[in-house]
Amino acid sequence: MKKNVKRIIAFMTVIAMSLCLLASCGPSSGEEEQKSGTSSGITIFNSKMEIQDQLMSMAKKYTKETGVPVEVYYSSDTVSAHLATRYASKNPYTLSMVDAKDVYSLAEEHAVDLSDQKWVKDTDYAIAIDGKTYGFPVCVEARGIIYNANAIEKVTGKKFDPAKCRTLDQFKHWIDLCKKGGMKTPTGVMKEDWSLGNHYLAEVYEMREDPDTFVYDMSKNKIDLAKDERYNSLMDTFDVLMKNSYSRESAISAEREVTEQKLAEGEIAFMFGGNWDWSVLSAYDYTDGLGMMPIPQNLKAGEDYNTKLTGGGSKYFFIDSSANTSDKQRQEAKDFLNWLVYNDEGQKFMVDDCALVPAFSNIKLKAKDPLGQSVSEYTNAGKLVPNYNYLPDDHYAILGAQFQKYLAEKTDRAGFAKEVVTYWKTKTLQKHEQ
Repeated sequence: MKKNVKRIIAFMTVIAMSLCLLASCGPSSGEEEQKSGTSSGITIFNSKMEIQDQLMSMAKKYTKETGVPVEVYYSSDTVSAHLATRYASKNPYTLSMVDAKDVYSLAEEHAVDLSDQKWVKDTDYAIAIDGKTYGFPVCVEARGIIYNANAIEKVTGKKFDPAKCRTLDQFKHWIDLCKKGGMKTPTGVMKEDWSLGNHYLAEVYEMREDPDTFVYDMSKNKIDLAKDERYNSLMDTFDVLMKNSYSRESAISAEREVTEQKLAEGEIAFMFGGNWDWSVLSAYDYTDGLGMMPIPQNLKAGEDYNTKLTGGGSKYFFIDSSANTSDKQRQEAKDFLNWLVYNDEGQKFMVDDCALVPAFSNIKLKAKDPLGQSVSEYTNAGKLVPNYNYLPDDHYAILGAQFQKYLAEKTDRAGFAKEVVTYWKTKTLQKHEQ
C-alpha cells in the first residue's frame, strides 16, 4: 500500500461487524491459542498460521537476549472476531498482526500513530489514514500461477520459459505438450473458498485502472459482469485450469495438501496460488524448477496484466493505543518492530526463518525459497498489480461457495456472475482513506 493517501471505497459492513463484536466478552468456540513466554511485557497476536512456530521460537530468543518478555498468540477465529473479544475484556494485545482492511476499520480507535518511526521511509507498503501511519507491513506476498518447470521439461523435452507463457493460447500450448508427453492432467485447482473467493475472484476487481469504482458500480447494478472483458478473460484461464485438473471429476473433494504434493513432486505442472504456498510445498519431496508467473490471458493491445503478479503488503502490525497498554510496553513494541527491520537477527528471522519477502528497501537478504524469489523479482521490477484490500469479511465464504459451485460445474459462468453482482448489491459502501 502506498503511503500517500486518497479517497476510495470502504465497507461499512466490516466496521459494523467489528463494533457489534466489541459487545461480546466471552471467547468464541473456534479459538485455538498458543503462547510463549510470560504474562508481562509485549503480547503479540499472530494471524499468519504458517509462521506460528517460528514466532514462538523467536519470542523465547528475543526475551533471553533483550530481557523483554514476549508472548505470542494465534487464533483460528476471524481477526475482527478475535480482537473484539480482547477489546471487550480490556485485554488487548500490545502488537496485533492483521489484514489491511482490519487496519482501516480498527486503527483510528485502537492503534498508535507510527509516523515518526524510522522504518516508515524505508517502505512503500505502510498503511496511513489521514496522514498518520498505523500499519507496519510484515511482508510482501503475491499471487499467480505456480509452475514446476522440472516436471514440464521432463515430459515435453523442451525448455520452459515462463516469459513465453503469457497468453492463454501459449498456456494451452504448454498444457497440450505436457499431455502429449504423458502427463494426463497437468493442472491442479485448490477448492478452498478463500483461494477461490478472496484470491482468484479478487483478480476480477484488481485488474482495473480503478478497482474501487468498479466495485462501487457493481453495488449499484451498473455492471453486466457476464459480459465484462476482464471477468471473461480470467474465467477463460480458470476454465483451462479446471478442465485439465487431476481432480476434475471430484473437484470439491480435492485436498489442498494432495494438490500441492502433486505439484511439488512433479505429478502436475501448474496451480494457481501464492508464495505462502511454499510452507506446504516444501513439506514434500519437491523438485527443482518451481516458480511463479502471472496468470496467462489473451489481452487487448496495450494491456499488460499478464506480465504482472498480483500482490503487495500482506499482514500488518499495529500497536495498541488504549490505557490497557502502558507507554513502556508501547516503546518496547516499537523497539521490536525496529529490530525486525534494522537488526541483522531480525532480518534473518523474517527472510530466512519465516521465508517472507521483506517489505523494506533496506533489507538486502535474498529470499531462499523459489516462490519468494519469483515475488522478489516481480516486486523489484515494479511488476505487481496492487491487492484490493477492502473485501468484506464474508466475501470469501459467500462467493467462495458460489465459485465452488462453478468449479463443480453446478452453475455456468453467467450464473456465477449473477451471484457476484447480487452479493455486491447487498453491500453499503462508504469512502475511506488509503
